[in-house]
Amino acid sequence: MTVSVLVVDDSSFFRKRLTEILNASGNIKVVGVASNGREGVELSEKLKPDVVTMDYEMPVMDGISAVREIMKRRPTPVLMFSSLTYEGARVTLDALEAGAVDFLPKNFEEIARDSSELQRILKDRIIDVAGSHPGARPTAPATRPATAVRPAQTPESDPVRSQPAALAPRPGSPARSQAPARPAAQPASARTPARNYSVVAIGTSTGGPIALQRVLMALPANFRAPIVLVQHMPASFTPAFADRLNKLCQIEVRQAEEGDVLKPGLALLAPGGKQMMIENRGGQGRVRILPGDDRLNYKPCVDVTFGSLAKSFPGKTLGIILTGMGADGREGCRLMKQAGSVVWAQDEQSSVIYGMPMAVAKAGLADEILPLDSVGSRLLDGVS
Repeated sequence: MTVSVLVVDDSSFFRKRLTEILNASGNIKVVGVASNGREGVELSEKLKPDVVTMDYEMPVMDGISAVREIMKRRPTPVLMFSSLTYEGARVTLDALEAGAVDFLPKNFEEIARDSSELQRILKDRIIDVAGSHPGARPTAPATRPATAVRPAQTPESDPVRSQPAALAPRPGSPARSQAPARPAAQPASARTPARNYSVVAIGTSTGGPIALQRVLMALPANFRAPIVLVQHMPASFTPAFADRLNKLCQIEVRQAEEGDVLKPGLALLAPGGKQMMIENRGGQGRVRILPGDDRLNYKPCVDVTFGSLAKSFPGKTLGIILTGMGADGREGCRLMKQAGSVVWAQDEQSSVIYGMPMAVAKAGLADEILPLDSVGSRLLDGVS
């Protein structure tokens, strides 16, 4: 099945280059181009593409405003193109919150070294995004718990915006490449008993920035366990993402550094482009940051971090796999389960892309399968 794409960018060179690459892929067809966000919104309604690619800085209407309008009028998977800078990361995170599914660097040299690899990556990403649930959002804005408010942060805080209302998958979208029957959510009676975990580890990819935001905003500042986060994200994006989460949440959130000590009420985000492992030193968790290994597809990699926790804190870790493409996290969860730990996975309906949690569920590794809205409250109930 051919995937139809609308390209929105104010650079005529970029529009032409991207169109040439996508049309040459065989099963992707660019059905229209737009030079600003307003034109993109109008063409999205008229042409009904399967995917919209979107620049963020354009005349007449910027990319973030255009994404919001598209999600209001006709929810369509949007792939953002952005610069790999702190400011580019901040704007991209705003676009993801507005409803965009995923992002790629606008500088093609930062995606791949040769044209064939570039075409493969763009093709795969477009097809994956086309099979996503662009409206897989919680039905109401997350609210902060009323207890144990964290002291105000010194950096300027971004205003907290409400999330878009949940939207049904768009009719007529291409069949998803990962679409086996969804494992049934486990009934309340099958819930794992509350435990005193040494670490809560959360791994995610596509759709993860907003999913993590929703989960962590539900936790009070005095949450009882340390948290480690692994989000597939470039090195230039993770500092901005950690800063954003820290401003929105009552718990403290920051990018992990070598030697950091795990402690309750603190969430440490694995730095992009590297690998994060957790060591047990006298019963206390400490962070090891290692160079990214070219043999591994993901930097950071959920399997690496979860595997280290299976060894360092056997039977004392809660692993959670949220939305994302691929199967990263499955083997790490397998090691955790073999060591006696507990694993939760997000359900299909609330996942933007049901890849990583599906891999865990299909392997029989998930003790609980939860909608995103329930993960935060289950953490409050399940971590003693």
